[in-house]
Amino acid sequence: MNTEKLQKVLARAGLGSRREMEAAIGAGRINVNGETAKLGDRISEDARVTVDGRPVTLKSSEASSRRVIMYNKPEGELCTRRDPEGRRTVFEHLPRLSGERWIAIGRLDINTSGLLLFTTDGELANRLMHPSMQIEREYAVRVMGEVTIEHVRAMVEGVMLEDGPARFTDVQEFGGEGINTWFHVVIMEGRNREVRRLWESQGLTVSRLKRVRYGSVFLDKRARAGEWTELTQQEVDDLSELAGLEKRKVPALTPDEKNRWNRDKNKRRPVRGVKSPEAARSDAQEGTSRRQDKTSQRQESMSRRSERRDEVRPMTPREKRNEKRSDLGNWSSTAPTGNRRPAGKSDKGQERRGSNNQKGNAGTPPGRKGGGRR
Repeated sequence: MNTEKLQKVLARAGLGSRREMEAAIGAGRINVNGETAKLGDRISEDARVTVDGRPVTLKSSEASSRRVIMYNKPEGELCTRRDPEGRRTVFEHLPRLSGERWIAIGRLDINTSGLLLFTTDGELANRLMHPSMQIEREYAVRVMGEVTIEHVRAMVEGVMLEDGPARFTDVQEFGGEGINTWFHVVIMEGRNREVRRLWESQGLTVSRLKRVRYGSVFLDKRARAGEWTELTQQEVDDLSELAGLEKRKVPALTPDEKNRWNRDKNKRRPVRGVKSPEAARSDAQEGTSRRQDKTSQRQESMSRRSERRDEVRPMTPREKRNEKRSDLGNWSSTAPTGNRRPAGKSDKGQERRGSNNQKGNAGTPPGRKGGGRR
């Protein structure tokens, strides 16, 4: 009876990639015929297998389906199925499957965006990820700093990183503005943060990173950020050829599956759960602190503006005229409204009229001019 490696059979059943299944076997989560499985075990198709106590339906290589979807990952999403901190993951946006699971072909870190491939075929995923297959991954990189020909030559020839040698097979400049320059680079493996670390080895900083191609699949307008699209039969065949696998027909969706996929594609993002009291209090304290900081900043700004207004500066012509008017004295409070005169001028006028009356108009009735005809 033919036997196969346990992790290969589990990956083909859609439970995850071979690496994920190897980790599950090492953790003692897999039982075969009632016994805990070990790395290196081989099983036949009639073996009874459980994962975390749940029975698994094994599939032959001919019976397993081969679907592939392309997802345009935005920054800020994780490539894990669940995150204990409640952060958003790429699996939240994928269409639901019946009896199968999506397996990620490679990963992208939380600050990297772009092309992610998912498949239902564990063998296809394993081969496309394996370094021995030499599958090209192309990235658009925005680099901050001056990039010289020596930097590029060093990264193409190879650099020794913490986990071994690494290199780009191609580096092409695509222009930029200021201290930021765009490049397209090609790498043949998918180690953790390998593209960023290669640039950092030259004293340069990657300010933006986006994967635009994986093997024969290019990221295109069919999938905007946060959206997915299923690859065509031709695109799946091209990936199968790259992986050294026989071509397999992509199964057609049933009417129910079509409706479910359409709903999943157009559904709104799920609402996050209610925060714990501790997290809510922490957020409230942070909000209060931010408001206090903004208030103090506004007060400081107003104080600086007031100080600038109080600084000595030349008087404007209008201010000079107003100052001269104020020197003439206060307005008389006894003058009728609208006919008020400065108190100084009114008093002088009264004195002059009084002296004239006393000199030549003694005995003249009030309101009559002296010397007039009687």
